[in-house]
Amino acid sequence: MAVLPVPMPSAKMAAVEKRRPAVAPPAGFTDSGRQSVSRAAGAAESEEDFLRQVGVTEMLRAALLKVLEARPEEPIAFLAHYFENMGLRSPVNGGAGEPPGQLLLQQQRLGRALWHLRLAHHSQRAAFNNNVSVAYECLSAGGRRKRPGLDGRTYSELLRRICRDGQAPEEVVAPLLRKVQCRDHEAVPLSVFRAGTLTCFVLLEFVARAGALFQLLQDPVAAVADRRVGQAVLDTLEGALQASDAAAPARFLEAGSRLGPDSLALALDRAVGGRRPSAPMTREEFLERAAALFIAKVKPVG
Repeated sequence: MAVLPVPMPSAKMAAVEKRRPAVAPPAGFTDSGRQSVSRAAGAAESEEDFLRQVGVTEMLRAALLKVLEARPEEPIAFLAHYFENMGLRSPVNGGAGEPPGQLLLQQQRLGRALWHLRLAHHSQRAAFNNNVSVAYECLSAGGRRKRPGLDGRTYSELLRRICRDGQAPEEVVAPLLRKVQCRDHEAVPLSVFRAGTLTCFVLLEFVARAGALFQLLQDPVAAVADRRVGQAVLDTLEGALQASDAAAPARFLEAGSRLGPDSLALALDRAVGGRRPSAPMTREEFLERAAALFIAKVKPVG
């Protein structure tokens, strides 16, 4: 049988073959480019999962929320300080990495608690309460030689640090500390911790306002005030405090609205109207007596 010759493709057929589009290979099998894209997407997803699993995503979110709450003038320095002070906030961090000296560990926890408490003013109620909870957790963390929980000794030391750092005279704040402190080995719940820290911060602001008021009353040369004038202002302040809400220390600051220009002018007119000789009143005496009016309204712990 004769073998028929195979016809050779013509030039026209070759041109058509060149113009025919190539069939794309299935993804992930023969196209190395698509394999690279797939691997990159998987790696990106894996990295995102890793950051989320180890808590970095939530940590950065919390840090940014703190920046928005505090609105510092130098956000970068604020974030650096935030990350530096965010350790020892849970019982997990109280074991390995704990400094050899228990006293050093306690001072570190006090410093971190104070830092968190100062992040927001007490008038920003939600932010302040959140920071109080974080500070409480920081001080309540357990360690090698410490059971979880906050004792009265640490709590009282924190209150003394708040008042000392606020530059209030010791004789002014000592009566308040005696009212709100707890016994050394007494367990301190969060509600007592919040009330005590809030009262100290409010007292510091109250004393600062009283100092600014005395500056208006004093003789710029002798740096003292007329006793009649000082007493008239204190009497007006006492009346304002008596009308305030005893259950809310922050309300004591609102009593300053009673010391408006009209009420002050009336009190000063009555004081200056007397013609009896008057001894001077020092700044220290005025602040101590003003603080005593505030402290008398504070309910003792327990």
